[in-house]
Amino acid sequence: MNILLLGSGGREHALALKMSQSPLCGKLFIAPGNAGTAQCGTNVNMGVSEFDKIKSFCLEQDIQLVVPGSEEALVNGIYDYFGQDEALKHIPVMGPSREGAQLEGSKAFAKLFMQRHNIPTAAYREFNEETYEEGVAYLKQHSLPIVLKADGLAAGKGVVITSDHDEAVEEFTQMIKAAKFGDASKKVVIEQFLTGIELSVFVITDGHTYKILPEAKDYKRIGEGDKGLNTGGMGAVSPVPFADAAFMKLVEDKVIRPTIDGLSKEKIIYKGFVFFGLINVAGEPFVIEYNCRMGDPETEVVMPRLQNDLVELFVAVNEGKLASRQIFTDQRAAATVMLVSKGYPEAYEKNKEISGIPAPGKDQIVFHAGTKQEGDKVLTNGGRVLSITSLASSLSLALGHSVQTANHIAFEGKTFRRDIGYEFI
Repeated sequence: MNILLLGSGGREHALALKMSQSPLCGKLFIAPGNAGTAQCGTNVNMGVSEFDKIKSFCLEQDIQLVVPGSEEALVNGIYDYFGQDEALKHIPVMGPSREGAQLEGSKAFAKLFMQRHNIPTAAYREFNEETYEEGVAYLKQHSLPIVLKADGLAAGKGVVITSDHDEAVEEFTQMIKAAKFGDASKKVVIEQFLTGIELSVFVITDGHTYKILPEAKDYKRIGEGDKGLNTGGMGAVSPVPFADAAFMKLVEDKVIRPTIDGLSKEKIIYKGFVFFGLINVAGEPFVIEYNCRMGDPETEVVMPRLQNDLVELFVAVNEGKLASRQIFTDQRAAATVMLVSKGYPEAYEKNKEISGIPAPGKDQIVFHAGTKQEGDKVLTNGGRVLSITSLASSLSLALGHSVQTANHIAFEGKTFRRDIGYEFI
């Protein structure tokens, strides 16, 4: 079958590589893609939310499956766009409906959904411009620290944690009154701070049944020891040592099953990945957030450990046969280290030539994130540039191999963390 994958990051390179290995995969197109995805299929100069262009392309190239990599197209309703168009409705879109994507697209929607289905999450209240004064009063008496979240999508930057009441009021004011995160912060969720250790759990679902994929933990801070500014992710590990059978049973019983059952009961169409951003609070799982797609850089450790044919799983989702499938996982540990541009996550330069990228092997893959090809040169084209994933018998060995390759690859201003997975090593 001919497949169109939407996106351009490390996640999309990992998905593209996995799909290209399937005997079910005919032609694979990636829009817009990067220098790495070009090695797995054909890049197409097309934006992930340019639905009319996507329609024309799918009809011209006889596309039989569309896989949105990021949340943008899903929250913008690509599933509904295809389902409501007579010329496109025969093409499955691997993702939720616009309503289902609100699990990620609106923090308030997600919180109310969890409340309705008794899914453990932090206590919260939501405010908008009309209830601004009430929100200020609420903040002034709130216990510290305080978590403020822009309701909508804010490119992973719409969350502020503060241990000062005045700072909390200032941030709240910036969000509501000064549109700090644009339309995303027209509504703000104020949340109880939970103390614990985070992890990411992923399932693939047809909206009624589900299969659990390998879990992961990512590292958001730019600096070693989890210091400095938040980024899109500086690395990830899988498996997560504390996510043993007993903990994962709690996750399935208290979080995953009630979520999928809730989607089914509310007749919300959902075919694709659900990302559960969790925190382990004294052995109990709480949901921090939902995402309606795979995480990045978690995909770069999950896909190398997943031994199933990914395209076959997508077909099973579409045909309602997922319940009969079994997930197979590589028992080795995976660690990915992200190489980023100097200055990231703030201002950074592009178009730096990259050298020293090794060919993929059975124990290591370098996934492209922010790269582009110009002639025979690979250049930087984003804040997060390359994701180096290694598989080994232990996390420490896997990390060591990734760091070794990170030292070998060169581009001007290269930055990376050497302590990914530090609390488990």
